[in-house]
Amino acid sequence: MNDMAPVPRPERQRKPDWIRVKAPTSLGFAETKAMMRRLNLNTVCEEAACPNIGECWTKKHATVMILGDTCTRACAFCNVKTGMPRAVDALEPQHTADAAAELGLQHIVITSVDRDDLPDGGASQFVKVIQALRRTTPATTIEILTPDFRNKAQAAIESIVEAGPDVYNHNLETVPRLYPTIRPGARYYASLRLLESVKRHDPSIFTKSGVMLGLGEERLEVHQVMDDMRSADIDFLTMGQYLQPTPRHAKVIDFVPPAGFDAFAAIARAKGFLLVASSPLTRSSYHAGDDFARLRAAREAQLARA
Repeated sequence: MNDMAPVPRPERQRKPDWIRVKAPTSLGFAETKAMMRRLNLNTVCEEAACPNIGECWTKKHATVMILGDTCTRACAFCNVKTGMPRAVDALEPQHTADAAAELGLQHIVITSVDRDDLPDGGASQFVKVIQALRRTTPATTIEILTPDFRNKAQAAIESIVEAGPDVYNHNLETVPRLYPTIRPGARYYASLRLLESVKRHDPSIFTKSGVMLGLGEERLEVHQVMDDMRSADIDFLTMGQYLQPTPRHAKVIDFVPPAGFDAFAAIARAKGFLLVASSPLTRSSYHAGDDFARLRAAREAQLARA
């Protein structure tokens, strides 16, 4: 036997047809990418290897990722690099607003890496970005997707809420049982409390959260997560297929077919969410502008019935 023979790599599950997307080649994609580089902005579309980047960037929709491109955590599902981040960019808020203006965005999604190294977890940068957007593109509605600000003062979250985003999103990502292996730096109930506190502080802000399927979760566990979200008065649920970004990340346990996502969506609607987006390619910011319009319409209809 050759002791030096290479150890075979474990095979990754082959993606089914319903999860395949075309490689981005459009002019709009190239123009969006060039603008992001010119303004020195990071996007979660690139850093997290989103499968929808071709479609979204062709339409000149992009999710800006503030506070740098390096995360202080190492979640097993996430492709964003881990390490010691660089100093916060003071020009980032205005550059983000300039990008929104140049793209002509009616709705923008702002997310970030985890910054456990900062006293407020980066909350003040979210506030500055919201303020810059309100000054520069006042008609643009703002959706934020924040970290959990674990072990930071409640004032950090409240400062963002007081800045007045239209949608506050924080993803639970998976069921509680899988947190130790999939999201080890976070705590399930702390994430729920964050979203509950947003709604308590300002009931007019839409709250939103998402989960990935295909990590080994059980059906009844997903139903319980839905119940927990509704107990926290979360308005909007997104559900999408987990895709393994590299061989070193958590493996895909199964690929949920479109009919499975439809079934979960029907249950979620019955539980009282204002809006549900559930499909293999659904991601937190996918079609976010259209979804925001649907959210507002759903709330208006709800109020009219009351």
